[in-house]
Amino acid sequence: MTHPGHAKAQAYIKSELAKLDVKVESWKNVYQGMTLDNIFAFIDPAAGAVGSTGWILVSAHYDSTANRTPGWRPSIDPAPGADDNATGTAGLLEIARILAADRTRIHSRIVLAFFDGEELFFKGSGAYMSSLNRPYPYKAAINLDMVGFNPITDRLDLLWYTNTSAGLRDRVLKANDAYKIGVTPLNAQYAADGNTIMDAAPFGIAGIPSIALCQRYGENDATFPGNYTFHTVNDTPDKITNKRLWLKATKLTLATALELADEPAQ
Repeated sequence: MTHPGHAKAQAYIKSELAKLDVKVESWKNVYQGMTLDNIFAFIDPAAGAVGSTGWILVSAHYDSTANRTPGWRPSIDPAPGADDNATGTAGLLEIARILAADRTRIHSRIVLAFFDGEELFFKGSGAYMSSLNRPYPYKAAINLDMVGFNPITDRLDLLWYTNTSAGLRDRVLKANDAYKIGVTPLNAQYAADGNTIMDAAPFGIAGIPSIALCQRYGENDATFPGNYTFHTVNDTPDKITNKRLWLKATKLTLATALELADEPAQ
């Protein structure tokens, strides 16, 4: 958060969103003396559309770390974060561009959140979630985190919460089939006890149906290798070995969000 590259990432996201017909806001919080800047873009229904109950949150974190590199100094040394999580951030920017250009199917507000502080154990998304009053405005939360590395197959983990999110998982699977996106999903299942590491976690813990799309990031097997460079200075653009997977993950997130938003009020 203290490296100059972090501020450059913030500025880039804001400059790209400024090109679109969307409302943009910063939601800031302070953690251990660091100001975290969570950037929100609001996609509202087209004029005259009847809104349905519940917003849809689509998120990705833009902060990065290289704390697995021995001797890494966060304010001086780089943390490129190409896979973790420039891939998710780029996907979210593309989703923003598409939704801003055509709101025909949007009957619910879609909130695109570029979260800060995820690498501090979701201190940005967690603080934001804690600021919300019940009843929560969101009916679903979808997160993109590390979706560009898998040189062998187009497989993604779907990280979800047993108590709240099985229905959302099914919507993701349905969108994958209906739009012939071609992701091979793994239904990784996390209990709603905080035992996860993505920005979907604070929302799932609060009872909001939440899911994260993620390649396998640390484990390896013959068909599903993990990215061994994550959280190191070597997480560079050349390590994005499967741009097709990135595209499919982005399409799947967009398709699911649109299906959820294309529900007129009863």
